[in-house]
Amino acid sequence: MDFVIFIIAMGGLIFGADFIINQSERIALRFKISEFVIGSTLIALGTSLPEMAASIAASIHGKADMAIANAIGSNIMNITLVLAVIFIITKQFKSNRDFFAKDSIWAMMPVMFFLLMSIDGIISTTDAILLLMLMVAYIFFLFQDAGGLEMEEIDEDLKKNFSWLSSIALLLIGFIFVIIGAHFAVDSASNIAKSFGVSEWAIGAILISFGTSLPELIISVSAALKGKAEMAIGNIIGSNLANIAVVIGASALVNELNFSLTEHAFDVALMTAATILLVYITANKLYSKPAGISLLILLTLFLENTLRGMGAA
Repeated sequence: MDFVIFIIAMGGLIFGADFIINQSERIALRFKISEFVIGSTLIALGTSLPEMAASIAASIHGKADMAIANAIGSNIMNITLVLAVIFIITKQFKSNRDFFAKDSIWAMMPVMFFLLMSIDGIISTTDAILLLMLMVAYIFFLFQDAGGLEMEEIDEDLKKNFSWLSSIALLLIGFIFVIIGAHFAVDSASNIAKSFGVSEWAIGAILISFGTSLPELIISVSAALKGKAEMAIGNIIGSNLANIAVVIGASALVNELNFSLTEHAFDVALMTAATILLVYITANKLYSKPAGISLLILLTLFLENTLRGMGAA
């Protein structure tokens, strides 16, 4: 029964996130915000809502391992699965933006912050505030930099049919689905972990993180297939920053999170390695199938290690 509840809850998370993403994009396009800024902020935050809701719910229930594992697992999935799929299925990946010069530091910064903050074994309230400030700084940077970005053309139908009332109503429906879905996802996942003798870390790192990464996969692949490469990569960079800065930050603001860096060294090291590989790919503009395969190899290592740990448990 817990498996059924988990699947329905994850469906609610994704369904709610889809509502929020669609309406956020409509509002952004209505005000002529560039597609990269849309991908890096509104859509990135929207696709990170399932992670945020699930991790905050886990934090409220005192499940720090599940809260942090979800964020770390999602970051690994975003780079090694979502980005890999994009590179493999996209024939020509064209972008005018220099991601390495403008965005690579924003991909690495939250990882470095997290490593430093977790050395003492706790993500404190002060750490949480600093992480949230990092997300605010990124948003300010993007809007400051937006002057040189190509603007999306506004569809005439959007101009005529846009309604604040319907957009806000649909946003609220989306948030309700996300919040309720997160509550049941965490409860059912915890029960599954207990029934199989599996750690909450493993459940959060694989089961919940894969489910909460589905919006990023769907949105990014769809954007890439439509030739919106900047929106696709912007979504990954923005989502990964949000996963650490907002997801872990908000969770630690609710309850300070105890975390053993040595116990989970492999997963943290893999997240760091995946982020460095992302920076290397953007530095050399290796948006190709071989790069996608390299990322899938990292994903295999992550799954093999976590599944082995589940077996040992």
